[in-house]
Amino acid sequence: MKCPFCSDPNTQVTDTRENEEGDVVRRRRRCVSCDKRFTTYERIDLKMPHIVKRNGNRTEFDHGKLAGSMKLALRKRPVTVEAIDAAIGRIEAKLLSMGEPEIASEKVGEIVMRELKKLDKVAYIRFASVYRNFADVDEFSEVIREVQTKPKRGRPARKTEPLPEDDLFGG
Repeated sequence: MKCPFCSDPNTQVTDTRENEEGDVVRRRRRCVSCDKRFTTYERIDLKMPHIVKRNGNRTEFDHGKLAGSMKLALRKRPVTVEAIDAAIGRIEAKLLSMGEPEIASEKVGEIVMRELKKLDKVAYIRFASVYRNFADVDEFSEVIREVQTKPKRGRPARKTEPLPEDDLFGG
């Protein structure tokens, strides 16, 4: 590692620490020549696949675009930032694990929809309505029916008893 102050290639590592996730290593270094200290970070450099759009154009994977579209779908929804970041991490891991140099944007969209469906059904419907470019209300209704919860077999649906009128009005 070359010293950023004097450009001497002789440096010594004085301290090494990993972050909590174990995916970044922080190293404190000292230059043998000028005795100045500096910090370097070591990360895994994985190549994300290129995205092939519907029109055939190819573009680099854009983490910011993925995060932005998910956050837009999840806007004003009760989902934590940590849950969103974890979902984005799972999507990126899935894309990397496919081992393909190029992936169709439709495939990426389907993976995103699966993650959104787990996080928040309203966000899923929002994203699906834009991503699938619904032509009419019937397509929209079909997706809503798909995410509506159904009572589990063997268990009757829970019924709630209405409160007596006195309780409703403080009487």
